[in-house]
Amino acid sequence: MAKPDILMPYRLLPIAEAELEKRFTVHKLFEADDKDAQLADISEKIRGVALGFGPFGPELLEKLPNVEIVAGFGVGYDHIDVPACLGQNVMVTHTPDVLNEEVADTAIGLMIMAIRELGQAEQWVREGKWAERKPYPTTQATVRGRTLGIFGLGRIGKAIAKRAEAFGLDIHYYGRSKQDGVDYTYHASLKELAAACDTLMVVAPGGPATNHAVNAEVLKALGPTGVVINIGRGSVIDETALIAALEDGTIYGAGLDVFEDEPNVPDALLKLPRVTVLPHVGSASQATRDAMALLVADNIKSWFETGKAITPVPEMKK
Repeated sequence: MAKPDILMPYRLLPIAEAELEKRFTVHKLFEADDKDAQLADISEKIRGVALGFGPFGPELLEKLPNVEIVAGFGVGYDHIDVPACLGQNVMVTHTPDVLNEEVADTAIGLMIMAIRELGQAEQWVREGKWAERKPYPTTQATVRGRTLGIFGLGRIGKAIAKRAEAFGLDIHYYGRSKQDGVDYTYHASLKELAAACDTLMVVAPGGPATNHAVNAEVLKALGPTGVVINIGRGSVIDETALIAALEDGTIYGAGLDVFEDEPNVPDALLKLPRVTVLPHVGSASQATRDAMALLVADNIKSWFETGKAITPVPEMKK
């Protein structure tokens, strides 16, 4: 029996590539000198897509008339046109859960770094200033006594909250609705959450519903001691408004692992003294990334073996 044909538009981790090649005929589009020619030659044979770091939209979907499943890499899936896939009865999957703990660890680390300016303090040492008998200036902010507001209390948000409890932080949250069985204080709007806390943790996914949700009004409500941490999606924060709020003291600082136009980070952000930046490494340990990549492969295997995906995106469950 012939192996189903799978398209790999972008490079995936070797562990997933090897796993897929055991059971499928894998076409690595990223290796082709003439991608259009290769795609035209194999388009009707493709029944599944193993998606690495890159978009999947209507233009590619239209060229794959027999595709059944698009398996995405990452818990976020705003790089996949889910409505277009739904319209063509194409299953879409993502890789939640396996990265929850890693991202939560990063979120807490980034929060502490931003509030206590640890990245800047390390640079102070590297630049030789400490050796010149110049102590790093005492930080005006502390983690002690802070109130953490979590925008997006899903699995990752809850893992962050659990860690934050150990630091003695008071925890509040905002989401589409109040959650049963959750004791944290709920707020009916993002602005209300921001007004009630001094540390805003953004864990919300990207997409039209959350685009620029953290805007000038929300940042003003957060206030002059406020710190924004974003390990969700860059599009959730209006970067222009964030820069302005940091420059004029509307808020105190920010810790950012994601940006609107990755990998491009605005120079204005990089020049600000109380901004800590990371290159989208929330889940980027080898162990976690391998687990995510294997889940991409497992979703495709499950689909062709059982007709069901392991982790379909929420829209597919409705």
